[in-house]
Amino acid sequence: MRERRALITGINSFTGRYLAPELQSAGYRVFGTGHHGESAGPDIHMVDLGDRDGLAAVVAEVRPEVVAHLAAISFVACGDAEAIYRVNLVGTRHLLEALAPLEAPPRSVLLASSANIYGNAPVEVIDESVPPAPANDYAVSKLAMEYLARLWMDRLPIVITRPFNYTGVGQAPHFLLPKIVAHFRARKPVIELGNIDVARDFSDVRTVAVAYRRLLEAAPAGELFNVCSGAAYTLTDVLRMMADIAGYEIQAQVNPTFVRANEVKRLVGSNQKLLRAVGPLAAIPLEATLRWMYSA
Repeated sequence: MRERRALITGINSFTGRYLAPELQSAGYRVFGTGHHGESAGPDIHMVDLGDRDGLAAVVAEVRPEVVAHLAAISFVACGDAEAIYRVNLVGTRHLLEALAPLEAPPRSVLLASSANIYGNAPVEVIDESVPPAPANDYAVSKLAMEYLARLWMDRLPIVITRPFNYTGVGQAPHFLLPKIVAHFRARKPVIELGNIDVARDFSDVRTVAVAYRRLLEAAPAGELFNVCSGAAYTLTDVLRMMADIAGYEIQAQVNPTFVRANEVKRLVGSNQKLLRAVGPLAAIPLEATLRWMYSA
């Protein structure tokens, strides 16, 4: 019987570090790609998505049954637009180009897009039928990636996810919730934030990893799915939860340099299509996720 092999691009990423053990527990030998200088291992290949030939060589060697494409520039405020498009769009094309000619093509290829492609949607809760309206280069790069993927769907069983915000232990400190948690852990009296009136749909990274694993197993080729909780939280809600967890309140001040142009004010999704495809997912309350992050 052939060994079950999974490939995760960006295996050392925040999400990759949770998806890898999730796939291992399902019986896969997990291979990954990473950047030079990151944590290495016998099944982790250091290759850049821009290295077309190097990436093709890794794919040919691994011969994956399932692929989760997580490698990307995922920080919306990244100031290098050229890098965003080079990694998120051209890098994805290099991967699909390497996967398509395999003698035994993958059974499922998951591409992580983003709910940012919806922009400031004129609806209360966003489902997959809402037209895209990207409001920044990151969102445009992800929407372009989705259109690119359609060029390969006759050759590869591609599933696209549109994850909304999610967090957990190990997320980079420049992301919003880890920043807030770190300030409370350090018992700082003041925190500087950008737009404090925004509302977001936050999931726990562990739930996202389970959803991705189940989508890879179900392999609903050609479909796209919101990955979200369906609940909205403002930054005021988050600060209040953290005050309860830490036992003291922190003063929030708006720093104009942190205020983004074209900020998406409210981003809340419907996960009904996802749940129909993968079954019920454990709903971890945001307060429980924040408590986990605070005590880690």
